[in-house]
Parts: sequence; structure tokens; C-alpha cells
Amino acid sequence: MISMATGGNIIVAWIVVAHRKMRTVTNYFLLNLTIADLLLADFNAIFNFVYLLGSHWPFASVYCTISNFIAYLTVSTSVFSIAALSVDRYMAIVRPLSPRMSKKTALLVTALIWLSGILLALPTLLYSTTRTYHYAIGGDRTLCYLRWPNGRLSEDDYIYNVFFLIFTYIIPVVAMAITYTKMGLVLWGSRAIGETTDHQRNIVLSKRRVVRMLIAVALAFTICWLPYHVYFIYTYHQPEILQTDYIQHVYLVFYWLAMSNSTYNPVVYYCMNTR
Repeated sequence: MISMATGGNIIVAWIVVAHRKMRTVTNYFLLNLTIADLLLADFNAIFNFVYLLGSHWPFASVYCTISNFIAYLTVSTSVFSIAALSVDRYMAIVRPLSPRMSKKTALLVTALIWLSGILLALPTLLYSTTRTYHYAIGGDRTLCYLRWPNGRLSEDDYIYNVFFLIFTYIIPVVAMAITYTKMGLVLWGSRAIGETTDHQRNIVLSKRRVVRMLIAVALAFTICWLPYHVYFIYTYHQPEILQTDYIQHVYLVFYWLAMSNSTYNPVVYYCMNTR
């Protein structure tokens, strides 16, 4: 999965950066999404794989902070980039007479996306730490976690993650559902008045192809992250489930489904975009 995410996203980044005709507003946001997926795969998922496999963090306290920060930062920037794509397409399709977003504005929005991600991930920079436990059988085990100032680990973690869930999942998903529904009504539900030329038909078909691709990207994100968020909320309110057999396996399935989202976007672009 990590190899696919790395190779696929490097190719996408090269296509956009190295070819002038590919430097469009839409592709700038796709490039932003690609960079976030690369960071998540190579600087968080690899190390978390080792951590979850052995229930031991061997990468020192400093990288515990870096890994946690990258995880929250990249999830934020990914979903904000997908949301920005939906807004850009919404303005082009539903409100075609409004001024289009320029490349300079797109770069400014990109900078704001990363700044927002940094602010949302800031607690991981402040409170990430490690703690080592000594066992007579099995040796030492080191945990990488967030140690909150008042010591209420479970409650504070829950509050922070619910806040993070609202701003990086619920609000963006609802917003994208609204924008893409309206775009669908315009592109597939409306009929042109009078005779339609071949040029007009080609424009509509081109817009439909782009919207289909972006809907696939948004759906992949929504589906991949939904089980993970549901698991987190459910286990907090029903903690006894954590004592059942195979619950760790269930968690790993949901966790890696969420992480696998970084592999799908290049495949979607290849299958749904001839350029």
C-alpha cells in the first residue's frame, strides 16, 4: 500500500509540475492533495505500521511528535483540498458568470489550507510524548501518545478528536454533498434552450468527466475514513467492547482502510482523466 501510494503520487506530482499545460487551478489542488498523501504514506504510515505491529514505539520521542503532527496535518490538508476542488467546480458550473479563481488565488487558498491544517494539528506538537513500561516478560514497551496538561487522557483525547472530526469530516462531507448535488442537477438535469452545438455538447461532456472524477475522489475519502471515525466514537461510549476478542484486529482493519485512501487517488485520475 505504501509503495503504491508513494509511486502513484510521485507520478501525479511530476505530471502537474513538469508539464505547463497541466498547471490549472484544479490540478493545483490535486497536487496539494498528492503532497499530503505522500507525507502521510512515507512519514507516518510506515512508522505506525511498525508501532502497531509490535505495540512498541522504537523511533524516539522526537519522531513520535513529528509522526503525530504529520498524521493530523495531512488528513486536514487532504480534506480541505478536496473541499476546495468542489467549491472551484461549483463556481465554474453552477455560477458560470462569476469570476473564475485565478492561479494566484489558488496558491493563496493552498497556503491557507496548510495553515489551517497546522493550527488543527498544533496540539500534537505541544503534547505528543513517549512513555516506557518495563515488563518482566517481553522486555520494555514504549508508547507514543498525547499527554494532556490536566492528565485526563481519555476525555481530552475524545474532545480533541470530536472537534477534529467535525472540522475535517462532517462539515466538509456535508458541504461536498451539497455542492456536487447542485452540480449534478446542472450537468445532468438541465436541458439547453434551443439548438445545441457540438462545441456546447463537448464542453458539457468535459465538465461531466471532471465532476465524475472529483466525486470519486470525495467518495473514496468519505468511505475510507467513516469506519475509523465510527469506531472511535463507539468505543468511547461503549468501552467494554475493547475487552472482546479480535477487537484489535477490527481496529487495524479500520485504521488501514483509512490510511489506504492515499493510494486510490492516482488510480482514480488514471482511470477517469485522459490527460
